[in-house]
Amino acid sequence: MSEKNMKNLFSKSMKKRKWAILTVSIVAFAAVFGYLLFEGTKKSVALTLNGEEQEIRTHANTIHDILQDLQIPLQSEDYLYPTESTEVTNNMKVVWEPAKQVEIKVGSETRKVWTTADTVKELLSDEKIEIGEHDKVNVSLEERVTNKTKVEIAPAFPVKLVDGGNEKAAWSTSTTVADFLKQQGITLAEEDRVEPNLDTTVKTNDVINVVRVEKVTDVVEEPKEFAVVTRKDSNLSKGKEEVVQAGQQGLIEKKYEVVKENGKEVSRKLISEKTVKESQDKIVNVGTKVLVAQVSRGSSSSAAASPSGGKEFYVSSTAYTGHCNGCSGITATGINLRANPGIKVIAVDPSVIPLGTKVYVEGYGYAVAADTGGAIKGNKIDVFFSTKAEAYRWGRKQVKIKILN
Repeated sequence: MSEKNMKNLFSKSMKKRKWAILTVSIVAFAAVFGYLLFEGTKKSVALTLNGEEQEIRTHANTIHDILQDLQIPLQSEDYLYPTESTEVTNNMKVVWEPAKQVEIKVGSETRKVWTTADTVKELLSDEKIEIGEHDKVNVSLEERVTNKTKVEIAPAFPVKLVDGGNEKAAWSTSTTVADFLKQQGITLAEEDRVEPNLDTTVKTNDVINVVRVEKVTDVVEEPKEFAVVTRKDSNLSKGKEEVVQAGQQGLIEKKYEVVKENGKEVSRKLISEKTVKESQDKIVNVGTKVLVAQVSRGSSSSAAASPSGGKEFYVSSTAYTGHCNGCSGITATGINLRANPGIKVIAVDPSVIPLGTKVYVEGYGYAVAADTGGAIKGNKIDVFFSTKAEAYRWGRKQVKIKILN
């Protein structure tokens, strides 16, 4: 090949290379220019998606288009601002919070709701549920809401609490008596009683009665009465008594178990008894000696002769016989009047004229104070006659009496 041909071939090759480089450069420029033009026309959008912030650039026309581009499933319950039909503008801020389905139980009523609330407090506020001061909620009001959140509210209701007799108003939720007392800070002693039973469910306006039961020991000293021992004494006139030994009370210590409810005694049980001091018997000698009057009735003239010496005083006198109604015929000192019709006996008040005393009665004669009577009190005597006729003749009169011994 000639040198001229070689030059022609080389010249043609250089031209082709230049055209190739130029074509590539034009295409590259067009691509860069197109990319810059494409990116330059995008809008900047600040997104807050489920609490996380990010910024994107987009050619989307509406917020709906943005969510579709990001493959975000939008539900009607979700929170979206602005609305999905809003046109996208540069530097727009979009907030999306997906709704969560939670369960709310108020008392015995349960329901499920969709919510975008962040906390339980906001959830209850959105649902217009008010929490009373004494209501019980199973979770903290500041707890964050998730799809697993279950809120249980036990509404409080009024009850009456009587503790040891002291009454006060209280609030409770639907719980047992035992749990209610625990909530109220009430501690039960071993013997205390609660009405109703601890496992009973508390209802509106119930009365919870705590009876404070206390068992104490009470020691009491009581007197022990003495016995009266009587002994027959033939040296004493019948009807007379003589105290030989005075009686003295003993002392007994009794121990009781006392049960008190709310401070008031309800029962008392004797658990032990012992003698602290023995009693001393009273010993009395009782006379058995029968006095037989050696005095004849005599004549009225002899009866008129008054003996000298002795204490004299006036008494009111009546008369009786051994056969009067209700009479046994036996005197207080044991004299049988019916068997001794001629005896001279008078009935007296022993505190004025002791039984067995020999006397002289004006108009009656010598006699023995050997009988008593229910109506014979003070300065009064009843004189004995064997017949009613003699007793009637005596009647009732004031007479002088003289004590002879």
